[in-house]
Order: sequence, then C-alpha cells, then structure tokens
Amino acid sequence: MSAVKMNEERLMQVILAPVISEKATMIADKNEQVAFRVATDATKPEIKAAVELLFKVQVADVKVANIKGKSKRFGRTMGRRDNWKKAYVCLMPGQELNFMAGE
Repeated sequence: MSAVKMNEERLMQVILAPVISEKATMIADKNEQVAFRVATDATKPEIKAAVELLFKVQVADVKVANIKGKSKRFGRTMGRRDNWKKAYVCLMPGQELNFMAGE
C-alpha cells in the first residue's frame, strides 16, 4: 500500500513523537534506524506510509515493540502508566531524517 491509498488524516495521527534516548541515538548512528512513539493501534504499513509522507524519505523496514506501562505508587494507592507502542523505522541506504529541517 502506498501513502496515496491510505487516509492522510489517519497517517498524520499515527506518529506521536520521536524517541530520544541513548539507545535510540546509538541505533540511529549504527543501523540507520529511527525510533518513534506511535499510536497503539497503528500497523506496520501505516507507520511506513506515515514516515514516508511526513519526512519525504524511503523506508526499508519497520519493527514494532509494545511497551508495558510501569507500575507506580501514588501515596498509598498503586497506579499504572499506560501501555504504548514503539516503532523502529529502518531507512533505505543514503536516507537521513532531520528533525530540525523546519527551522
């Protein structure tokens, strides 16, 4: 499926934020991959189409991980953070994502 066939409004809501961490930075340098926080109901084809639409790059592969929310204590009561989904997007050789391009 291409980005044209999918609903563009849906694709704009699939990617929530880039994951900025030491691990994500190492993966970006070593494997030409970028980590994103995505909607929990997003599929691999939707993630691929959304990245290609938003950043104008070619995507080779998408790997997805479901992250369990941590248990946290609020005074006496135990609470739980929400579960979320992380996507590792592998770019084609020579492709690069620049988050500061708008400035």
